[in-house]
Amino acid sequence: MSHPSFVSPDLIRQRFSKAMSDMYREEVPLYGALMELVEQTNRHVLDSDPQIARQLESTGEIRRLDLERHGAIRVGSAAELATLARLFAVMGMQPVGYYDLTPAGVPVHSTAFRAVHEAALQVSPFRVFTSLLRLELIEDLELRAFAQSVLDKRKIFTAAALALIEQAEAQGGLEEQQAWEFVEQALETFRWHHSATVTAAQYRQLSAQHRLIADVVAFKGPHINHLTPRTLDIDIVQAQMPAHGITPKAVIEGPPRRQCPILLRQTSFKALDEPIAFTDQDETRGSHSARFGEIEQRGAALTPKGRALYDRLLNAARDELKDFPNEANAARYNALMAQHFGEFPDTIEGMRQQELAYFRYFVTEKGLAADGLGGRSLDDLLSDGYVRVEPLVYEDFLPVSAAGIFQSNLGDAAQTHYGVHSNQQAFEQALGRSTIDELGLYAETQQRSIDGCYCALGIAA
Repeated sequence: MSHPSFVSPDLIRQRFSKAMSDMYREEVPLYGALMELVEQTNRHVLDSDPQIARQLESTGEIRRLDLERHGAIRVGSAAELATLARLFAVMGMQPVGYYDLTPAGVPVHSTAFRAVHEAALQVSPFRVFTSLLRLELIEDLELRAFAQSVLDKRKIFTAAALALIEQAEAQGGLEEQQAWEFVEQALETFRWHHSATVTAAQYRQLSAQHRLIADVVAFKGPHINHLTPRTLDIDIVQAQMPAHGITPKAVIEGPPRRQCPILLRQTSFKALDEPIAFTDQDETRGSHSARFGEIEQRGAALTPKGRALYDRLLNAARDELKDFPNEANAARYNALMAQHFGEFPDTIEGMRQQELAYFRYFVTEKGLAADGLGGRSLDDLLSDGYVRVEPLVYEDFLPVSAAGIFQSNLGDAAQTHYGVHSNQQAFEQALGRSTIDELGLYAETQQRSIDGCYCALGIAA
């Protein structure tokens, strides 16, 4: 049982998210410009659309909007991944979902560490998309052995961070001073290092195999490669980025613009070219590009039926495009996406009736004032105004979108085919536990909200 003096894991996560944001703003100045643009856009949307403002206020989403961040990190070994899982657990974050990016030519598989209960997400929705390099996909056996030897030598966690993780596990939490020290020490794992751990020639060999392999293997630590704020209108942000000195990628990843947003839409600016020093150089003469800026707009979480429809429509649009979405075909791709997604209902009630999305249900003032509602169905309670419904926010990621973001920042020379694809069993063995099915979490949250409505209205579930 948690000790009264222990700091809540949710609060530790909130502190860590802010510390990470402050650090990244110092390391990548364009991130600060991106944050200002997102804040301006969100204020504009809330001022110009009272309905969205009311919806966010009534669901409590408004309080987490400015806190919303996701980060991404790439590690090189099973030991690093397993220790990261322990580090994130101190902050109440668990591995949700399994993502295989090899079909898109990216030699990693991934999970997302995040809070799993809606109450914890309201305190801090911070999440980290965490990828494990698949060394077995390096075709050159000599290069593979070299990469393994480099990764085997490095230590990406401070001794103090490891001690605090062990302390949290042994005593069931961290006290105030320990929690602040944990945030400070954990941050070091995600910090950028200008010094590489390989020679210039070795870096070129790794990069020739795949630029992401060089990014993972050639440095002292995994460094956060992007930190993502949440916007209420990603199309405005995309259009305004050039005016703020930021060049966006050509195509917004994810579903097209809709009245009722679904899943996740993402855009980014291209990776920075940053100076680095190789081990055979006396000064910083090389360069490396990996860290970039990303923005996201989150919509409704979809049911298995909704995801199947989404995947079918996305694949149909991409099949008709017959190419990877890029600057040259962006207008046609957007038109194809809008055309195919016309089949997907664009109203809350349409999605609810067809069971395409998950929802949260809330008792209205009329419902709280009413008596004798027993025997009414959920549909009756909704239609009579005793209960209202809002889409449940999607908290996770999309493998096609993640690969699209990665590819836009890795360049066209990245390898596009691998002989081996999904291997969730190997990933979970490295992780030290199973990943959590995100669809089950959404279904549980939806059911809790329905049960809560029944309880408040005095109706037997």
